[in-house]
Amino acid sequence: MSGAVHLRQLYKAFDGNQVLQGVDLTIEAGEILTILGGSGTGKSVLLKLIIGLLKPDAGGILIEGQDIVPLREEELLKVRQKVGMLFQGAALFDSLSVKENVAFPLREHTLMAEAEIGSRVAEVLALVGMTGMEEKFPAELSGGMRKRVGLARAVALTPRVVLYDEPTTGLDPRNVDKINELITALRAKLQVTSVVVTHDLQSAFRISDRVALLSGGQIAATGPPGEIAQRDDPVVREFLAGHL
Repeated sequence: MSGAVHLRQLYKAFDGNQVLQGVDLTIEAGEILTILGGSGTGKSVLLKLIIGLLKPDAGGILIEGQDIVPLREEELLKVRQKVGMLFQGAALFDSLSVKENVAFPLREHTLMAEAEIGSRVAEVLALVGMTGMEEKFPAELSGGMRKRVGLARAVALTPRVVLYDEPTTGLDPRNVDKINELITALRAKLQVTSVVVTHDLQSAFRISDRVALLSGGQIAATGPPGEIAQRDDPVVREFLAGHL
């Protein structure tokens, strides 16, 4: 496997508060990597940097070998089509139906005809188990269903990398299992690289090929879940003790 995403010495501060202090991380093509860390450690900031919604103060972000940091907005738009993101609250447009929400990136970024758009919307809704929900509005959906529609929209443009920001937050155990199954199923069906940010240690250990612990503005540890669970590193032990 070759690296799909390389983060190189990333620094990011907000109002003088140094959140990231030299993050180095390689995410391999096709893997599911979960970023763990306490609240306020910068996990979601990392995702927004990878998709280009934020710029780092210093460092490099390589998506399939291309450093996105120096790119202008119009150049970034092309890279963003390679990267889909499921936002924490799904971030659906309340005034648009499920069909229109999922079609939105296709209309924004492609020249597809309406018939093609309709076909692609049906295809990705089927992928996430939401066939028949096209005319519903977000207010009519449960939290788990909204996440699934958000995921359909995230993969509509056939991205190479999918980012998940707290995908199971606020869901009951049944829907947590469904979302976890979807993350692993989509990796298999779409051959995507998946980067997950979560507080949910059980989910992280279930779905991940590797986990990375963000602490003190840096990646404190990376490895397969089983290996991380056995590690003697005091930073790792303290984090696991507080979240198990």
